[in-house]
Amino acid sequence: MTTSFNVKRDVLPHAIAVVIFLLLTAVYFSPVLFENKGLAQHDILQFKGGAKEIQDYREQTGNEALWTNSMFGGMPAYLIQTHFPGDWSGYIHKILTFDLPALAGNIFITLICAYILLVAMGMSSWLAIIGAVAFSFTSYNLIILEAGHNTKSLTIAYIPMVLGGLVYALRKNLWVGAALFAVGLTMNLHFNHLQMTYYMLLLVLVFAVVEIVYAIKNGAFAELFKRGLVLLVAAILAVGVNFGRLYTTAEYSKYSIRGKSELTEPNSGEKVGSGLDREYAFNWSYGVGETITLLIPDFYGGSSSAPLDTDSETYNAFLNMGAPAAQAEQLVKQGLPMYWGPQPMTSGPVYVGAIVCFLFVLGLFIVNRRWTSWLVAGTILSMMLAWGKNFEALNYFMFDYFPLYNKFRAVSSTLVIAQITMPFLAILALWKLLSERDEIKNLDKKLLISGGITAGVCLLVWLFAGSASFISDSDQQLIQAQFPIDAIRADRASMMRSDAFRSLVFIVLAGGLLYFYIKNKVSATVAMAGVGVLLLVDLWTVDKRYLNSNDFQRQVEANYFQPTQADQLILQDKDLSYRVINLPNPFNDARTSYFHKSVGGYHGAKLRRYQDLIDRHISQNNLEVLRMLNTKYAITGNQQQPVQRVPDPLGNAWFVSEVKPVESPDEEIKALTMFDAGTTAVVDVAKFPEVERRHFNADSASIKLVSYAPNELKYESESAREGLVVFSEIYYADGWQAYLDGEPVDHFRANYVLRAMEVPAGKHTIEFKFAPKAYSLGNTISLISSILLLLVIAGAIYYAIKKQPVAQPVVAKV
Repeated sequence: MTTSFNVKRDVLPHAIAVVIFLLLTAVYFSPVLFENKGLAQHDILQFKGGAKEIQDYREQTGNEALWTNSMFGGMPAYLIQTHFPGDWSGYIHKILTFDLPALAGNIFITLICAYILLVAMGMSSWLAIIGAVAFSFTSYNLIILEAGHNTKSLTIAYIPMVLGGLVYALRKNLWVGAALFAVGLTMNLHFNHLQMTYYMLLLVLVFAVVEIVYAIKNGAFAELFKRGLVLLVAAILAVGVNFGRLYTTAEYSKYSIRGKSELTEPNSGEKVGSGLDREYAFNWSYGVGETITLLIPDFYGGSSSAPLDTDSETYNAFLNMGAPAAQAEQLVKQGLPMYWGPQPMTSGPVYVGAIVCFLFVLGLFIVNRRWTSWLVAGTILSMMLAWGKNFEALNYFMFDYFPLYNKFRAVSSTLVIAQITMPFLAILALWKLLSERDEIKNLDKKLLISGGITAGVCLLVWLFAGSASFISDSDQQLIQAQFPIDAIRADRASMMRSDAFRSLVFIVLAGGLLYFYIKNKVSATVAMAGVGVLLLVDLWTVDKRYLNSNDFQRQVEANYFQPTQADQLILQDKDLSYRVINLPNPFNDARTSYFHKSVGGYHGAKLRRYQDLIDRHISQNNLEVLRMLNTKYAITGNQQQPVQRVPDPLGNAWFVSEVKPVESPDEEIKALTMFDAGTTAVVDVAKFPEVERRHFNADSASIKLVSYAPNELKYESESAREGLVVFSEIYYADGWQAYLDGEPVDHFRANYVLRAMEVPAGKHTIEFKFAPKAYSLGNTISLISSILLLLVIAGAIYYAIKKQPVAQPVVAKV
């Protein structure tokens, strides 16, 4: 039997929820929305530097460059910034976020997606609002925004919508649920942070295993299989919308540092084999004991640069050392390394909330096992994976054998699974308690046990905090800098004790409210509202430690990209194309790329061969390698001489007099140690057998670059005899095509990373054009899939309004 559509019942509660979410977002991000301020987000500023050439080309021509020469000598633009006109999912995001600016939009869409999940579960609008707050204001969601991990944030934001689609497809209407799942997965993939998508898929895998076990046990496997096939089609559609982005990423990954190394001998920076180096991937591993920060935020001191107050031990120690009060205050407020955990550094802990932890434990006792099975399993898996090198038995196995796992670094990020599963189970527990109070046996006892466990941990930490060492690896540097290390350690102990007591108070207050509800002393509305307010205050105040109004500034981008004296001097050179190396910070900074074509840059997936070149030669100051990269200027960081000319750069292209054949990539990169880049081309003849050892007469031969665009280069050459030209451009076979006088010709790799080709005698026009087939094919499939997705959305909206009959659920009740 169908139910008629009712605006007051079916629209108004959700509209109120949206207004509440807008208000929360507006209050937290008021500097962004009302004062035109922004954050100095490190990764976003680096992105803007690396993407400047790509964006300029798009504005000037209306086309996509797909390649940029602004970073690491040249690389595909796929993982920097590439638009896919066939992918319409960006419009969906703008609609869902009301096109709010970044940062504000990130948290708003997190609230919306979490709300969708909980409403799909069947919760009331008010309870879903509380749950959305629990999901969205976990500390990590705000900390990664401060760091500039915007795409990571948005990928995480859409995970609850994916789960909501799964739940709705299995519990209620298969077709509406599948449509919601398709939209959620489409948007999750849209932001192309595949590491977060991978972790989501791990959680979905755990969920699927539990569902299959229960379906077989209950004789419902056929129904589950049917619904699973529909969800699989929805997943294929989501992949189809993002196919251009995924296809080009997959193609590029083979050649990036995430792909397989061609070297058989280890070098200083990268692992031989496929994927990242194990040490590099596990460098940011959460400590086993550090997991308690989920309950007590500053258990390990919080941030690696945390400000202190004037009532701190460190402030008083500075005064006792003779520092003036103003100087002592400045020293403590500018931030000190209060974090003393096992990670190299951190911007803050992963804190899901004391009340969430308390309700999570309660959920173990009162929520249906079919839900707790996968939510608890996902939480434990998340924690163990986050421990990384601190739990080698599991994590080294995962890294070496689990598909694609070795493509990702900073394994502490796997705690994003816990920050989904823990609030989810917590709000399920609250829902169960409020709606089925009288049916749950010994509920008061279970509530007291749950409170006793979580509050007891806090109490023990508060009582025995002084017994910890509070010693950090950075302490020796502080001692050498004559910082009062004993006072700093005392403040670390104080932070631990203070936060333990803080969490204890929130648990007691929330537990007390719920206990009064169980005993009929307060209504369900009062209990729910009280817990919701406490939960918001708990999370909000911790979030403000790491992202608050003082962090927002005006004209962040304009100030960061203000040209320096060195930039201004270099920009006086109007040659079409040359490169610059920033000596103080060449390979971890893309600011140089905003103004110049840089030898260095900032990117987590640069070309592996270029990384080899950095490790073996550029970092070793091999001048011949800098010459062959047409490095014309070096930024010194010295005010007296901010710029130095690099001796004899070889230009955009040059004729060489000899080919030096080698038989492997190992020999090829070794040969660059002692060679004359101006006269010799080193070629791996095992890869390019058509190239033979030959001598050329490079006299009376010239070549020059006459036209430059990031994806199209034109040269004019003249030579009396046949010759061999080396181009100071990065070789990348999947997309670059060479042309001689308008006709396609072959080119090959020389000097480990550059392009080369044989040129016949006479005057010729040589062109290189970047037109990868992966982009055009991927964009076409994205367009077709986008049209299909819109049809699916329209059908789902029609279904929802018409209230089609609800199918029998195949998942358990809460």
